Order: sequence, then structure tokens, then C-alpha cells
Amino acid sequence: MREIVFDTETTGFKFAEGDRMVEIGCVELFNRVETGRTFHAYYCPERPMPAEAQAVHGLSDAFLSDKPVFAAGVADLLDFIGDAPLIAHNAGFDFAFLNGELGACGFPPICTRTRMVDTLQIARSRHPGAKHTLDALCSRFGIDRSHRVLHGALLDAQLLAQVYVELMGGRQIGLGLVSDIIVADTGPVVASAPRIVRPPRVFTVPEGELLAHAAFMKGISDPLWGAVASG
Repeated sequence: MREIVFDTETTGFKFAEGDRMVEIGCVELFNRVETGRTFHAYYCPERPMPAEAQAVHGLSDAFLSDKPVFAAGVADLLDFIGDAPLIAHNAGFDFAFLNGELGACGFPPICTRTRMVDTLQIARSRHPGAKHTLDALCSRFGIDRSHRVLHGALLDAQLLAQVYVELMGGRQIGLGLVSDIIVADTGPVVASAPRIVRPPRVFTVPEGELLAHAAFMKGISDPLWGAVASG
């Protein structure tokens, strides 16, 4: 099964109040194993970046000024995500911005009922009473986040992909699915020829070797196997 883990960075909290998406990062999973394929893009929000938002992700007006608007790159994004389920942490937030941007350029929204997977809700059900931030979940599962200084959409999506796999049962779930991935990459596996069962071979020992072995055995005083046999 193909799934996409994604994260967004924005100018604020509410698309309906004029905030915009400025970055998106996507990680492809196949049978909950990372394939190595990713999608990453920055977008010009066509509005000033609030200082409090820049403090979170570090994306300034100057950096984003020469980036394309969302509508200019929407086709590439939709081509990458396809019809796969979309996984995000506190997914309602990310879906609100993704669907808001899609609607603003005339595309239908992605169905939250059939395609949205929220790792925050999964974490709350698996570990009630614990902390459920991405940092806390990385600590819980021993996922290295030492290189995460500021929020970044692709980096956070890569960390979340590992968290998601752990929440759904751990890395070992992919062990039984490796053959599926090989088939998907290289085509059907051809069955090997039936195994030929040969009759057992009979070996004969020369008479002289048997006599020499018997003489050697008689020369051993108080053998261990003799005590076992007599007991």
C-alpha cells in the first residue's frame, strides 16, 4: 500500500483569515517502508511573514520572495501524492491549509474522511496521558532528531514517517513485505525449477581401516563411553 507522510509550514494558524502555506514536504511509503522518494517545495505567500511564524521555521520574506506561488507548482504536488492516504501530525491543521490552497486555485479538496490519517490521534489512543508532540514521540521511539533546530516541512515529514511506522507496530512490520517491494521494482519473480531428490549414497570402509580403528579403540584405557555403556 502506498502512503504519503507530509508536513507544512505556514504564515500562521488559519487559512480562512489570510494565512498561507509557505512550505510542504512529503515522504513516500510503500507497505510502511520509506522508498526514498520525496517531494519538497517552498511557496511565496504574497503577504508578509509574521515574526512569530518566522521564529518557528526560519523562512523570511527575503527567502520566499523569489519562490513560486502555490498555483504554479500545484500540478507537481498532486502528481506526487496521487490518490494515496495522507498522513500528518495534527492533520486537521495541515489539511486545512492544503485544501485551502487547492481551492484558491480551482482544485477540489482532498477528502479528509477517506484519505486523512492523523498521527496525533493515533498517538493519543496508543499512549494516553503521555506527551504527543513530534519531539516527544521521537524521544519515546529513540528516533534521532539532533539535526532538527528549526521546524522544516521535509525534515519533519521524514521524522514523522519513522514515528508513524513505530505507532503502527514498529520497523519489523516491513520484514514480511520485502518481497512485495522487490516485485514492484523488478517485476514478477519466476519460480525456480523443482528440486531433484537423489537417493542417499552408500560408502564402504576398507577392511584394513576397520581393523586399525578397532585396535586403536582397544588401546584407550577407561574410555568415557565405556562407563556410560556399563551404567
